[in-house]
Formats: sequence, C-alpha cells, structure tokens
Amino acid sequence: MRRASALAFGLMLAVSPLALSSASAQTLEAALSSAYRSNPDLNATRASLRAVDEGIASAMSGYRPRITGSADYGYSVTDTRSRGQRTTTDLNPAGLGLSVSQTLYNGGRTGNSVRAAESNVLASRETLRNTEQNTLLDAVTAYMNVLRDTAILSLRQNNVNVLAEQVRQTKDRFAVGEVTRTDVAQAEARLAGARSDLAVSQSNQRGSVARFKQVTGMDPKKLSPVQPVAASRLPNSQGEAVNRALRDHPAISAALHGVDAQQLQVKVVEGELLPTVTLTGSLARRFDSQVPDDRRNSASVVGAVSIPIYDGGSAYARSRQAKETLGERRMQVDSARDRVVAAVIASWALMEATKFQIEGAAAQVQAAEIALNGVREEYKVGQRTTLDVLNAEQELLNARVAQVTAQRDRVVASYAVLSSIGQLSARSLGLKVATYDPKVNTEQVQDKWFGLRTPSGE
Repeated sequence: MRRASALAFGLMLAVSPLALSSASAQTLEAALSSAYRSNPDLNATRASLRAVDEGIASAMSGYRPRITGSADYGYSVTDTRSRGQRTTTDLNPAGLGLSVSQTLYNGGRTGNSVRAAESNVLASRETLRNTEQNTLLDAVTAYMNVLRDTAILSLRQNNVNVLAEQVRQTKDRFAVGEVTRTDVAQAEARLAGARSDLAVSQSNQRGSVARFKQVTGMDPKKLSPVQPVAASRLPNSQGEAVNRALRDHPAISAALHGVDAQQLQVKVVEGELLPTVTLTGSLARRFDSQVPDDRRNSASVVGAVSIPIYDGGSAYARSRQAKETLGERRMQVDSARDRVVAAVIASWALMEATKFQIEGAAAQVQAAEIALNGVREEYKVGQRTTLDVLNAEQELLNARVAQVTAQRDRVVASYAVLSSIGQLSARSLGLKVATYDPKVNTEQVQDKWFGLRTPSGE
C-alpha cells in the first residue's frame, strides 16, 4: 500500500509538476509587486536617479545671481605726537556690505550645462527602466526556481520512499530464496544514491528560497503555477523581436542619451575659451573708519569682461579629453546594441527550444511509465531482474525531473524575451502596485532656489 500511494504521488507530480496547492497561494504577480516595491537594488537606482536630478538644479544656478553679504568689526588705536602735543584716538571700525553678481555671458557654458544635465537625467531614467526589467526578470527566475526545486525535492523524496519499499521487498524475497544477495545490494546501493540526491535537492531548494527572499523581500509559501507569457504579447518572429529591441530597449536609449550629454560637455569645455561678461553691484556702510562716530556709505555698479588668453593649455587638453570620451560614448552605443541583439537571439532560441523539450519530456515520461509497469510485471514472473526494475524507476525519475526543468525553462525564457525587447515592466505586466514616476522628483527640484531638505523630507 505504501508503495502504491508513493507511486501515485509521483505520477501526480509528473502530470503537473509545477501545480502546487493553490489554496491561499502566492502568485507570481504578488512576488513581482513585492520585488518592485522593496528590492534594494531597484530602490538604490531610484535614489541614484534622484541624485542625478539635482544636476539640473546645479546647472540652472548659472543663470542666477550670486549674492554675498559681509560684516566686520574691530578696534584700533592711533597715537599722534606733533609739536609736543600727543593725541590718542580710539576707534571701533565696523562695516556692512552687500554684493550682487550676475553672469551675463559665459560662452554658452550655462545653457549647455543645463542641457547636458537634462540628458544625464534621461539616461539615468533609462538605466532605472533597465534595472526594473532585470529585477522583475530575477523575480520571475527566483519564483520558478523555487517551484522547480520544490517539485524536484518532492520527486526525490518520493523516489527514496519507493526505493526503501523496494529494498524491503527485496530483502523479504531474499529471505525466502527468491533473489540473491546481489539483488539486495543493488537495491540498497540505489537507495543510498537516492538519499544523497535528496540531500542535494534539499540544499538547492533552500538556496532557491533564500534567493527568492533576497529578490522579492518575501518568504515563499505555496506558490501558484505559472504559464508562459501569452504569445499575443510577444513578437511574431525573431527578426521582429530584434527590431523592437533596437527601438525600445532601455540600455540602448541610455547609451544614446549618454552621447547627447557628452556632446554638450564638449561645448561646455570649449566655452571656457570664450569671454565672460559679468555685472556686479555692491552697497557698503563703514563706521568709525577715520574719526569717531563717522559713517560712510558707498555704492557701485561694475560691468566686467574677462577674456581668456592662455591658461597653460588646460582648457585645450580638457576639450580634447571630452572629445575622446564622446568617441567612447558612441562606441558604447554600438556595444549596447550588440549586447541587446545577442540577448534577444539567445532568449528567443531558448524559448523555441523549450517547446520541443516539454513535448519530448512528456513523451519520455509517458513511455517510461509504460516501460516501468511492464518491467514490474515481468519481474513478478521472473523475466526481469531487480536491476531492471531499478533502472526503469531511475529512467522515469529522470524523465520527470527533465519535465519539471523544461517547464521552468519555458516560463523563464518567455519572460526573458519580454525583457530583451524592453517590455518587461510593472506597467506592461499590469501589476497592482503604485508605479514610480521619476518625473515627479525632477519637477520638484530642477527650479528649486533654496532648501536643504529633499522632497522626501530627508
């Protein structure tokens, strides 16, 4: 009876190896939503983008005046002797001053710096979108790994139970002289190997659970089965997938914005070779400057033009350096395109291969089940040995493990295709979670003139 129930449980897993209990089960959507909210790598990238946003405010400061206040207070004593007379004067010189300076022209450096900062923000937004894709794909992979390793663990445990029963029956038959000591040793050897494989499966399952918690921030309990991404959401062909990836993938967009930012940086450096025009106004009041209780007020407005003639070659060197960096950024765009195309081809090929793997694994399981039943019947009438039964059971176990793995690979590959074309996001998946809008922080800080606190209140 124990052997029959164990075989029935193993057969159930083979029919639907990823279909664990759905009662109060955690869904993939819940895991993805949790990863979107709490994944530390994703949140760190969001914080990094908010820091990049401040670059716009910093560049915008070039359009604004510089205001400086000053104050001083001191003590002085003057001892004067003339024609036998001695005069001592004690003073407390003090003063207040206010200076306002406004840059009127600086070779276009301010405008180009602002536009470069905006391009950097756009590049960082695409980097955030790419990190979001990678995080969600990691969550899908971790989810499916837990399902796979839990199913394989159940298969391994079931195999140990079946082999333990096999050993018991073989010993009973040995006791009455139906089999030899060799048959008993063969069964015991397979049981020992199965227990070793079970220990490895337990280790793999624990590792997958730990990775799942790391990525999603939640403990896996009863995970629901998952279907691959619907075909309607995927490209019709590999060529279409490549075209969509070249158009939409955030890694390529981030590299292109990086080129824009560096082009503007070249203009910023070259602007240092052009004149700078400033207008400065100042007000000042002095007390006790020469005689006690005197007051002097002064005001001035000064326009100045600074023309760089030669700075030792620093600006020229930095200009050449910026141009070389621009060349690097352009080559990085080509590199990003190549990586994206390679990822599309690899994920598409894997998705196509898993279709045949699943079909082949299902056929293999069915054939192995029939073979095992036949070997057992022949074993009962003495036409098969114990080793034949053990081999047939091992082949069925391997087929079921292959089926579980193929189902996992099929789901992960379909999501990998979605990620490779730049379409794996909380919005595109319809996750029920408040989506992070990076534009909000940019709008809050880019025109901010004062304040030490961030929009989040820190």
